[in-house]
Amino acid sequence: MQTRGAVIRQAPGKYEVVDLEVDDPGPGEIQVKMVASGLCHSDDHVATGDIPVGVYPFAGGHEGAGVVAKAGANNKGIKEGDHVVFSFLPSCGHCRWCASGMQNLCDLGAGLLAGSRWEDPTSYRLKLAGTDTPVGQMCGISTFVETTTVAQDSCVKVPEDIPLEVACLVGCGVGTGWGSAVNSGEVKPGDTTIVMGIGGIGINAVQGAAHAGASNIIAVDPVAFKREKAQELGATHAVETMEEATELAHQFTNGQGADQTIVTVGVVKPAMIGQAMASIRKAGTVVVTALGNIADTEPLPVSLADITLFQKRIQGALFGASNPNWDILRQLELYRSGVLKLDELVTKTYSLDEVAQGYQDMHDGKNIRGVIHY
Repeated sequence: MQTRGAVIRQAPGKYEVVDLEVDDPGPGEIQVKMVASGLCHSDDHVATGDIPVGVYPFAGGHEGAGVVAKAGANNKGIKEGDHVVFSFLPSCGHCRWCASGMQNLCDLGAGLLAGSRWEDPTSYRLKLAGTDTPVGQMCGISTFVETTTVAQDSCVKVPEDIPLEVACLVGCGVGTGWGSAVNSGEVKPGDTTIVMGIGGIGINAVQGAAHAGASNIIAVDPVAFKREKAQELGATHAVETMEEATELAHQFTNGQGADQTIVTVGVVKPAMIGQAMASIRKAGTVVVTALGNIADTEPLPVSLADITLFQKRIQGALFGASNPNWDILRQLELYRSGVLKLDELVTKTYSLDEVAQGYQDMHDGKNIRGVIHY
């Protein structure tokens, strides 16, 4: 069938909306009519070239929710009319990582940026309308496409009473931020936590730290609007710089430093990891969730003595160490009970044709999270 979607033709480049053709679902696949998609910074990393992909044109979007239009035979029991949230990291359920409770590290993730089906690098589900030109799918899903065909491994069926316009956010930003605090940072009651960068990920690290019981949550961002939003959603303090945050953490801990600093800036630089390491106590943790240019090999300005003699830890966080088939549903239950805020995360909504403007607003510091409504 014919559909429309936002693609980049090269990197660096900008998203443009074009006519596409999408294949019907085969066995183990689902076709979804999109309802909403978050504008995550990772898709902008693809547009800038910080994250290279396997094929151009490339259709963006990886944080989305919609209604199943067609369903091939699948072992999840997903059928036409079901509401689903996409997990940008697929889960096969039987590789070493899935079987040991680390679904975010599923082996299928190796093909996320190829643009093709993970089981066949020559097989695509999108092409430019009227041509044989294949179009790659971001994370195998491409939520910037009005109707998309995806693997069942990327779908989680969700209750129909939860608005998909906000449920889409748990497919990436919420789980990544929340899990960076709760899972990767292991925030405990009474902790002092610094969250470095308050966007769609950092704001949820604030929520996660608050839910885990941190006594002091210090949000760091140069944008006043984002600092205010952080305090609305659980931060106890909000400052412009890491120097201020580090000083506050020392005040709260008799000079020891933060228990964990979670790095959720828009584009991470090595110097930021050095700042984060300087802010934590002995045996503290720096959680690195933010992405930058993945080809960057600049050394981290980190003292080896700090790591060995003070037992400090640098911990990476992919999707907040989530198990999406369980955590997406769990987070929606927290939303239902009023514990997890989702509506408050959405700063502005856009049409598909406004996707480029949405990213400009993100760069201008105007949004916590922009969301496309279809």
